[in-house]
Amino acid sequence: MRGSVVDMAVGIVIGAAFGKIVTSFVNDILMPPIALLFGQGSFADLKVVLKEAVMNGAEVVTPAITWNYGAFIQAIVDFLIVGIAIFMVIKAINKMKRKKEEAPAPPAEPTKEETLLTEIRDLLKK
Repeated sequence: MRGSVVDMAVGIVIGAAFGKIVTSFVNDILMPPIALLFGQGSFADLKVVLKEAVMNGAEVVTPAITWNYGAFIQAIVDFLIVGIAIFMVIKAINKMKRKKEEAPAPPAEPTKEETLLTEIRDLLKK
């Protein structure tokens, strides 16, 4: 499966665009119903606060330290969707490649010399 640099560049651009589509699908379509099941506004907002923020009035002195497991789960779902899509594309490409290889090429026509030698051989046999 050789290709040129242009083919690779096109693949990278399309892959980046596909990644954005998958991220939007996961963030905007798939995760809101799941977040609704957990009673959250957004699934990416799920987190465990390890250390509370230190406040001085309305000013944040030290930000809170959190464990953002919701964003991690969203990244895993993104990865799985992209992985499955790439798997399906490669599987389809391999299937088309196999079909192309299965069709045998027609045998080459014998050259004039081979035809002449075959005729001479047949005459000598007689």
